Amino acid sequence: MSDVLALHATELETQGVRHGFFTRQGGVSTGVYASLNGGVGSKDDPEAVAENRRRMALHLGVEPAHLLVPYQIHSPDALIVEAPFGDERPRCDGLVTATRGLALGVTGADCGITLFVEPEAHVIGAAHAGWKGALDGILEATLAQMEKLGAKREKIKAVLGPTIGPNSYEVGPEFVARFAGMAESYSAFFKPSPREGHAYFDLPGFIGLRLTKAGVGSFTNLALDTYADETRFFSYRRCTHRQDADYGRQIAAIALV
Repeated sequence: MSDVLALHATELETQGVRHGFFTRQGGVSTGVYASLNGGVGSKDDPEAVAENRRRMALHLGVEPAHLLVPYQIHSPDALIVEAPFGDERPRCDGLVTATRGLALGVTGADCGITLFVEPEAHVIGAAHAGWKGALDGILEATLAQMEKLGAKREKIKAVLGPTIGPNSYEVGPEFVARFAGMAESYSAFFKPSPREGHAYFDLPGFIGLRLTKAGVGSFTNLALDTYADETRFFSYRRCTHRQDADYGRQIAAIALV
């Protein structure tokens, strides 16, 4: 094991499976990226990011090249993987596998990073769900791909890791209108903010609704607010408010070992 700080959920602990919701602590990056930045899309030193990911892979018990994180595009697309990526990362926001020796990861700095396991079929998954991905169906797509590998939906356990919290995610009226136009029930995930015409959006609650309605066996929200907890988590919105030049990304990953 490495000395990185990773959070764990008892719901995902099953024989032959390792996982971690990695924090920003335990890496080698500096400045706004301090210290366990896992984002290859950031402007951080690539060698530092590679070392950070090596430490995460060690924690998960896989080879560094077997820690697979897609090129995330806020899409509803999930992919089944059976081997390490080639020269180019696939563009998608969900990964699923039943192949041992692989770790599936997603990055986030406010978006919902969700890990999945079906313990009897030994199928795992990871999904990156920002508001757009969650609204467009990335969570349901990940479940559907797991079923193709033999998972039973009612036995799948899903855990949401560090995500911007319902008291931190302020949005404008056009955002609220977009959700209201999709379903009247979605209004339950908004509450007024101090700024006139604005509201707070409960992204974790919305993710939970989508997974529950999709028939997942269990859903657990770790209830960790990336925006409010600067010591442990990176936050895109916090860095934007402070006008930082860039921001780090944490990784959530699960492995069949």
